[in-house]
Amino acid sequence: MAEHIVSDIAKLEMLYGKPGKASIIKVSDHLTPLYTKWLEASRLCVVSTVGPEGTDGSPRGDDGPVVQVRDPKTVLLPDWRGNNRMDTLRNIVADGRVSLMFFVNGSNNVIRVNGSAVVSLDPELLARFDQKGRQPRSVVVIKIAEVYSQCARALMRAQMWTAQDASVGLPSIGDLLAEQEAGFDSATYDADWDARAQKTMW
Repeated sequence: MAEHIVSDIAKLEMLYGKPGKASIIKVSDHLTPLYTKWLEASRLCVVSTVGPEGTDGSPRGDDGPVVQVRDPKTVLLPDWRGNNRMDTLRNIVADGRVSLMFFVNGSNNVIRVNGSAVVSLDPELLARFDQKGRQPRSVVVIKIAEVYSQCARALMRAQMWTAQDASVGLPSIGDLLAEQEAGFDSATYDADWDARAQKTMW
């Protein structure tokens, strides 16, 4: 109900209290050597953007570092093949504000980056991500405003890396598509997906 909604920052701060020292000193306005090491080990990040049509969160992954560190204030994110919705790219072109969360398999810690981004078609940048002659269609250039670590409690609670496989029995993507469009051939879509993805990975 409306009377239970917190709409005042002072009330929010009174409820939660002051942040601990570690949560304050961890913030940097650039990539330090140790933050750089962490990002270079990450193969998966989630990119959050905002635009005229709302917000978007998109996972991005690679078979090596998911971003390249160009300098302590800049990281490069290749835009490999996807479904061509371009939700993230549309938002960046319209607004530019981005937040990223970097994960490393086995670690319950997360590194967060906030900043601004542009979509670049610079041939030199595209060539940095060459995969056997294949290049991304664009590269997202992210200027870092702040970088900091996220405590491990969320992933610890979720038992992200230690819980048993919970995907058994979940609907497939084909099932989800068939739920949205009557008559959609979910069986064929699911059966063909792995081979199709392998051919269009980059």
